[in-house]
Amino acid sequence: MAPPLPGPLANLVPLLEDHGYVALGVLVLLDNGGIPVPGQTILVLAAATAGTGRLDITVVLTVAVLAAVAGDCLGYLVGRSGGRAFVRRWGRYLLLTPARLEKAEDFFDRRGPAVVTVARFVDVLRQTNGIIAGTVGMPWRRFLVYNVLGAVLWVAVWGGLGFAAGTRIGEIYAWFVRSQLTLVVAACALLILLATRWWLHHRNDR
Repeated sequence: MAPPLPGPLANLVPLLEDHGYVALGVLVLLDNGGIPVPGQTILVLAAATAGTGRLDITVVLTVAVLAAVAGDCLGYLVGRSGGRAFVRRWGRYLLLTPARLEKAEDFFDRRGPAVVTVARFVDVLRQTNGIIAGTVGMPWRRFLVYNVLGAVLWVAVWGGLGFAAGTRIGEIYAWFVRSQLTLVVAACALLILLATRWWLHHRNDR
């Protein structure tokens, strides 16, 4: 039996038991393609299940990498084909003006490869980086290279952790949730500090 996860995430256990690699591939693809489903969680769970001998870890990692790359490519195609039209029509309601889109393009010209590579490790960015890259016109070949690199790193880290955890996945997941909350609080505190310093600096300049 696959190791249980705490709370509502335990619902993924029967899904994985019933559909195995297909469930893993579908959720990882959707998660990387712009739809917020628990793709990362099922990757960890599938790898942990492989650690108990119920799945093949080589197949788990291969399916996850292919699905992650395909999902990000779909997001890129969505952004490339309809992203600009969406921004022109609805962007002002989301505070995404043409000027801000131009800044995003400049940013991706300079930092796009790094963003695409590490985006999967950050919720929201994992779902949207392909769409953003397509919208701002990041070259396809460059995007594909760093998309594959990011997918391999992401799957290696989370798949490796899940496989090593095995039957202890529940307690390790609980620890990760606590640690993630601490990191979020620390990041918010740092942002508040930086915003306060910026405000005081500009107020003194007036």
